[in-house]
Amino acid sequence: MLVGVVSDTHDNAQYVEAAVDVFERAEVDAVVHCGDIVAPFSVTPFDGDWAFHAVRGNNDGEWALADAVDGFGTHHGEFAELCFDGASFAVYHGTGEPIVDALVECGSYDYVLRGHTHERVHAERDGTVHLNPGGVPIPGREQSPAAMILDTATADVTVHELR
Repeated sequence: MLVGVVSDTHDNAQYVEAAVDVFERAEVDAVVHCGDIVAPFSVTPFDGDWAFHAVRGNNDGEWALADAVDGFGTHHGEFAELCFDGASFAVYHGTGEPIVDALVECGSYDYVLRGHTHERVHAERDGTVHLNPGGVPIPGREQSPAAMILDTATADVTVHELR
């Protein structure tokens, strides 16, 4: 199963459309947004031929965002536990580093997906893979935004820079 992962798109239409294009071309089965979508209008392009899941980010202040997501996917609030193809996932925006560390270290999840830092992470610790695709560039963190695609059958993760 192919799972697309994106985060911290912050209403940037260019990066949203680029991520959707990556996911469409790869024919992903599910897309997980790790928060900071921001406004309802910037989530609607993710209404695609896949299951869509999102968690709340610290900049997601629009009350209508959860309703917009729930119109075609699932808005999980602050945290989601998901299972794709037998693999267990924790999804959290990542505003609390001790919480991220606890999720990675607890051994209950195959994957921990997060955002918030706008810094790309692909690391493994004691059997748990920690993924953060990054986000729109912010001062001092000029890394280009990316989407990740995880193949649950092989555990391969590919990074696709969004342009």
